[in-house]
Amino acid sequence: MTETKKTIKEEKTVEKVETKKVETKSEDKKEHFAIAKSLNLPISTKQSVEIANFIRLKETSKAKMLLNEVLEHKKAVPFHRYNRDTGHKPGNIAAGRYPEKAIQNFIILINSVEANAEDKGLDSKNLIITEMKADQGPQQWHQGRMRRRKMKNTHLSIKVMEKEEWLREILYKKNLKNLKLWNT
Repeated sequence: MTETKKTIKEEKTVEKVETKKVETKSEDKKEHFAIAKSLNLPISTKQSVEIANFIRLKETSKAKMLLNEVLEHKKAVPFHRYNRDTGHKPGNIAAGRYPEKAIQNFIILINSVEANAEDKGLDSKNLIITEMKADQGPQQWHQGRMRRRKMKNTHLSIKVMEKEEWLREILYKKNLKNLKLWNT
């Protein structure tokens, strides 16, 4: 009688063990973009906006090359919006600067988004920066003896896509606009 109880218990334990199925993403649902964000960076928001405009819609390798040239003072970042009292620089730009501290954070962010893209299975040599934003972060106060001052805080976010997918998306949007024009 004890032998039958043991076999029943063994059968129950065998029945309770189940395998979980892991769902894999199909090739149709594969994402063709990667995102990276940096929050509360102690850099100037105005300089970050100009750098973001400078590298937007460029390949990641070219953007890193341009930013390294700026760090070496071979090329200046053109300042179009926040250019009050900014001197002219050599080249085909009017006002420009060499914001080294901000550029170092941008290079770190580009390296991070390339690593994210490789992790998703994208071709890291064929990536274009489709979105690059620099937003103002929360305003905190420096301690001072006579008065206080606000600290610089900036949020950066970047989105990259594969070049072919980005072109396909742009052509699709243009075709939709053309269809809307013909229908009206």
